[in-house]
Amino acid sequence: MKFIKPLFISLLFSSLILSQTLNESKIKSVGPVSRMPYGLTKVNYPGDSNIDVTYYKLNLTVQYNPNYLIGAVTVEAKSTVDSLNTFFLDLQNVLKVDSVISNNQSLNFSQPSGSARLNITLGKAFNTGEKFSLIVYYQGVPGSSGFGSFTFGTTIIGQPSIYTLSEPYGASDWWPNKDTPADKADSADIWITTRSDLKAISNGNLMGIVDNGNGTHTYKWKTTYPIAQYLISMAIAPFEEYDIYFHYNSTDSMLVSNFLYPETMTTSNKAILDKTLDMLSIFSDKYGPYPFLKEKYGHAQFGWGGGMEHQTITSIGGVSEGLIAHELSHQWFGDKITCKNWESIWLNEGFATFSEGLYREFEYGRTFYDNYMFGKMTAAKKAQGSIYVQNISSVGSIFNGNRSYAKGSVVLHMLRGIVGDANFFNIMKTYATDPSIAYGVVVTADFQRVAESIYGSSLDYFFSEWIFGENYPKYNVVWGYSNLGNGQYSVNVNIKQTQNNNPVFFTMPVQLKISMGSTDTLVTVFNDKGNQSFNITVNGLPTGLIFDPNNYILRDVLGIVTGVESKTLPNTFTLKQNYPNPFNPTTTISFSVPEKSFVSLVVTDLLGRKVAELVNEEKPQGNYTVFFDAGNLPAGRQELSSGIYFYTLTTGNFIQTKKMILLR
Repeated sequence: MKFIKPLFISLLFSSLILSQTLNESKIKSVGPVSRMPYGLTKVNYPGDSNIDVTYYKLNLTVQYNPNYLIGAVTVEAKSTVDSLNTFFLDLQNVLKVDSVISNNQSLNFSQPSGSARLNITLGKAFNTGEKFSLIVYYQGVPGSSGFGSFTFGTTIIGQPSIYTLSEPYGASDWWPNKDTPADKADSADIWITTRSDLKAISNGNLMGIVDNGNGTHTYKWKTTYPIAQYLISMAIAPFEEYDIYFHYNSTDSMLVSNFLYPETMTTSNKAILDKTLDMLSIFSDKYGPYPFLKEKYGHAQFGWGGGMEHQTITSIGGVSEGLIAHELSHQWFGDKITCKNWESIWLNEGFATFSEGLYREFEYGRTFYDNYMFGKMTAAKKAQGSIYVQNISSVGSIFNGNRSYAKGSVVLHMLRGIVGDANFFNIMKTYATDPSIAYGVVVTADFQRVAESIYGSSLDYFFSEWIFGENYPKYNVVWGYSNLGNGQYSVNVNIKQTQNNNPVFFTMPVQLKISMGSTDTLVTVFNDKGNQSFNITVNGLPTGLIFDPNNYILRDVLGIVTGVESKTLPNTFTLKQNYPNPFNPTTTISFSVPEKSFVSLVVTDLLGRKVAELVNEEKPQGNYTVFFDAGNLPAGRQELSSGIYFYTLTTGNFIQTKKMILLR
């Protein structure tokens, strides 16, 4: 699932997003406020554990104006306990159950007032593993919770548009089911009867359309793959269909069906939809074959401001590359492999958010990926609490953009930095194709197990601190060197973290780039203490050090101080040209202080207005490097646009200004 920010927020950040995603202007939000109650008191999670559902058949008649739903839902299940004679399905009691039938016999049932349960008494007791089947007949006007679980809406020009979005707890708003992602049905049929001038789109393959002779027709959809209850969907509108084909080998292809409102089926939107084929190729290469090749992939437009990864048929509120890539990647991570509980939602949303960046990398180049991930890191620093969701009674807590999406994606980016590209992509493909979890449900331990098996070493420190811990590390770095003779130098680096709560400090491999004139060397140290020093021998005079040069760690570097041999300490104030220049959106500025002095370093625009204050304190003698992040300004500052800026060092009678260029 992906959310789209309201228009005024999109405009505010448009220049940043433009530089990162070509012509994208879509970023995360909480969706339409009117459809998203953050407190969710009705949830009694996670369904009846005494049954294991194996099959659903939804036979639904959807009436529009007046709005009404008539349903007959078949549930096939097996008992997980001995002597089972009662159980419950999740169903909101605004829908009235007329009868429950099993083997042509009526079963006793009840819908307690104020409950979201349909209690059913079976005709006999069933022991562990024994199967039973029943049909629930019901009717009414569905409620609409969460993100809009069942909506009678309209298209842009006022035509009927009825759609569902059940994640996380909304399936019970419109059909009886076991409302937990932990229990996938082995297969499902979705039959939808509606007006003949409307098309009804759902999961899997279309097995047929029946003309009922009364102004209605019935669309019969069938999926033979395991499916979670919240991924079963329905979209009804006067759709226009645009079909393309994904050629996954030299002789075979798969249908990609796109159903849009006629008023939005434009040439430009078709061109963006065509990009789905590139995405399918990229993700198939990196994650293994598209998981539902025997059926289809496609998009069905709906009235919600974002997208939802309904299995084989994503629902989209609009057409954009980032949205399409996000939801498509969910077919691997979310649909084929589904988080077992909502506490583990990062296994869905973090993976899909990361995949947006991965698509940009292999479609447009590594710079696009790097810029994209920098944006996710900026958002991730705002995350509160652990990625493992502590409060699943709140929809807003589960689908927190900074935490479940951005920080979740950054975890994968950091893992890539630790294990290297070859191992990382082997991990992702092995995880997505592992027969022990494929088409099943997972928790973080399942992904960790696969990652460790490929990497060959424990990653417990990594997952413990980043998934179950909070915040991110903040580093202070001091480095210097001594001459060992014969052209060799010993570089001493001290890394000190400010104290955190959980964990107290972060254990991470840290890359250090040491410059020696025209050459550089990249070394990795394993930082597993809050205050730790390392000695590195290099062949050449060290002239600079960059901490985490590839931006693989979610972190702040509070300062890098150079304390080298006395003969190389500065004897005058100096201000160096920033690097890189031009930059986007970060750069470093270095300066030297010959004696203890009060130092000011500020950034101004062409009109002389101060946009950032980087240093304003007393500094001892030494060489200093500070970071300027044009994408992370103090609260209240507007986003900087491309252009010329100046930075000025002032200390005593010394004042020097240099020019730098921001290119977005």
